[in-house]
Amino acid sequence: MYENALAIEIRKTGLEVEQQFALPVFYDNEKVGDYYADLFVADSVIVELKAVRELIPEFSAQVINYLKAAKIDTGLLINFGRPRIEIKRLYSN
Repeated sequence: MYENALAIEIRKTGLEVEQQFALPVFYDNEKVGDYYADLFVADSVIVELKAVRELIPEFSAQVINYLKAAKIDTGLLINFGRPRIEIKRLYSN
């Protein structure tokens, strides 16, 4: 639900957004699978959504892996599981 609602709100601003965006993963130049980012906005930002009590380091690592797979620099980790929404900006560098 959060993903669908956020995608609607982003589209209202005029930005393009893709949901469950497939990011191919390679090992030794062979595709071994896909990561799926919750949202890919304007071909430049990956957004991963959570609804948890606490963001743990593994969630940040997940987003950084997505950024590397997509070959882009910026991602957002958004947590809806707290009384106040938490947003963490992450970079692939």
